[in-house]
Amino acid sequence: MSTTTLLPNHSDISMDDYCVFGLATCFLKEDGEFHQVRVIEPIPSAALEPICQGIPTSYELVSAKSIGDILTGETLTKTSDFPDDAQFGDDFIERTLAAVRTYKNRPSAQSLITLGTVKKDLNFSLEKKRILNAVNVVKAEDNVKQHSHTHQVL
Repeated sequence: MSTTTLLPNHSDISMDDYCVFGLATCFLKEDGEFHQVRVIEPIPSAALEPICQGIPTSYELVSAKSIGDILTGETLTKTSDFPDDAQFGDDFIERTLAAVRTYKNRPSAQSLITLGTVKKDLNFSLEKKRILNAVNVVKAEDNVKQHSHTHQVL
C-alpha cells in the first residue's frame, strides 16, 4: 500500500484512505425562486450509517472511494460515478479530510459500502429541500420571553 501523503500539512492522511462521496440534490434561492443543483460532497461515517438504514436523504447515490481517486494534491477529479452537471461542494478538500478521519476512527463504518462500489438504493427525497444559500434572519419576535422572576434572587 502506498503511504503517499495527500497534503504536507496532513501527514496522517494518505491517498489510499477510504471515504464516501455522495451526490446530493440541493437548491439555490435566487429572486424568490429555487434552482436545483447537484453537489458532490464527502459524507462522514456518522451520517453514512443512518443514510444506509433508510432515512430520507437528499443523496441520489453514494460512492466509496480512496481519496486519491478524487483528490490529487489540491486538484479535484470527477469520477464516472458522478454526472457531468454535478459540481464539488464548498470547502470540499477540508471537508474530505475531516470525513476521512471519521472513517479512520470508526473503521467498522467502511463495511457499509465496500471500497469501489456505488450504492443507489437510498431513500432519496426532496421533501425537505437543502438550500445552500439560505440566510437566517433573526427578528425581535423570535426571542424567547423569560419569566419576570428568572433573574431575581428570591
